[in-house]
Amino acid sequence: MLQLLDIWGLKSMSNFNDVFKKKAFIGFLTAGDPNLESTETFIDKMIEAGTSLIEIGIPFSDPIAEGSVITKADIRALAANTTTDKIFDMLKNVRKKHPDFPLVFMTYVNPVFSYGYDRFFKKAQELNMLGIIIPDLPFEEKNEASIIAKKYNQEVISLIAPTSDDRIKKIASDSNGFIYLVSSMGVTGMRSEIKTDLNKIVTEIRKYTNTPIAIGFGISNPVQAKKMADISDGVIIGSAIVKIIEEHGENAAPFVYDFCKSIVDSIK
Repeated sequence: MLQLLDIWGLKSMSNFNDVFKKKAFIGFLTAGDPNLESTETFIDKMIEAGTSLIEIGIPFSDPIAEGSVITKADIRALAANTTTDKIFDMLKNVRKKHPDFPLVFMTYVNPVFSYGYDRFFKKAQELNMLGIIIPDLPFEEKNEASIIAKKYNQEVISLIAPTSDDRIKKIASDSNGFIYLVSSMGVTGMRSEIKTDLNKIVTEIRKYTNTPIAIGFGISNPVQAKKMADISDGVIIGSAIVKIIEEHGENAAPFVYDFCKSIVDSIK
């Protein structure tokens, strides 16, 4: 790994403190949609727009937490022969340009388990990743991944949902990196209105941890982003970005930039 760091000129490892120095905008995209060359360009534009952290989605054939927008993106990426190894190779190119920019993976248990936890997290460390979000990994089974992840300085990000209730204390107390607060019940996707009492949940989480809280699921425009950022440490947007990529394909880069910039500006 040290040889890779020397090649890329890494002087210091990125960390979650960098992400949450101010209100954070966390953006998601599906790697390989419509192809990995385009994904690399979209990442460049998201960084240029001022995005705080990017979630790199590893496509999976059964993404149970995703709505139709991201599910279709996974299908397109897999049809383009996207693999985990090819995503790693694409990220090597990203790291030559952006050695310290905060990145995490987002995917499901199956792709990581099939690849091998030890092998996966070792490669993630070599790429200076910060960690991973695994929506279908129950908190009670988190250790099967997190113990190995810790060996390679990777965090397994905890999710808290509106139904977590008496589990909030347990999840929050064990959290690292940041807490992904799910705004609404159901799957990912753009929502016209978010009705969950998120203020109440954020207050409850704050009783047990100082770990930053970022709200995701359903946020799709600057007005919603500002509202969510006002009560938390940051906002997470995925489907709205992926929808832009679906509409414009390989030509989506300037539209991705404009959208991300609008969100960054709205939460300053």
